[in-house]
Amino acid sequence: MPGRDAPRAARSTVRRPLFARFYERLSVNADAHAGVRENRTELLTGLTGHVVEIGAGNGLNFARYPAGVTRVTAVEPEPRLRASALAAASDDAVRPRVEVVDATAEALPVADGACDAAVFSLVMCSLPDVPRALAEALRVLRPGGELRFFEHERAADRPGMARLQRAVDATVWPLFFGGCHTSRDPVGAIGAAGFTDVSFRRLMIPPGGPAAPSSFHVLGGARRP
Repeated sequence: MPGRDAPRAARSTVRRPLFARFYERLSVNADAHAGVRENRTELLTGLTGHVVEIGAGNGLNFARYPAGVTRVTAVEPEPRLRASALAAASDDAVRPRVEVVDATAEALPVADGACDAAVFSLVMCSLPDVPRALAEALRVLRPGGELRFFEHERAADRPGMARLQRAVDATVWPLFFGGCHTSRDPVGAIGAAGFTDVSFRRLMIPPGGPAAPSSFHVLGGARRP
């Protein structure tokens, strides 16, 4: 029922230290040189109130939350990335409103209807149970609350690339890239979870560069009914 206490978060079992080290460098480089910084800003523009960020990584979103956001519950289960997120949250401009917690997307430590918005940022590709994670986001959002997402997606309009995405997802890609799957359909999953008013745009990262399985992205939003 809405308003019940937050469930007790299970301690994470997500430990990917080699990938975490690689991702810390990759994400900072992508922010600086592949246009990702601007996408993060667009992702968060206009948000207000209490936000839960699912898969906060190394905290690159924290400084970009607009002034109307009063509280961020940032969920990150991977220990090295969580330590980096905690360091990012200690910045004087960020610290008063960001709390980094050890929990998973499938068991958010937030009470029913407690959040004004939920943010998924480059995380659905690696979640073991996307429908359950979206059900949790739906649970913690108030009626009319916003879902924002910036994610990898399958290359639906390029059959050859879509086949390559499926092939690498079934073999080496998740092994080398922290469980990432390039061929998922986040927009379809969001609609299937019960969100409404789904809007989005597709983009390539890097823009104008050669296409790789991980180049296809979608940026958008939806609402809890």
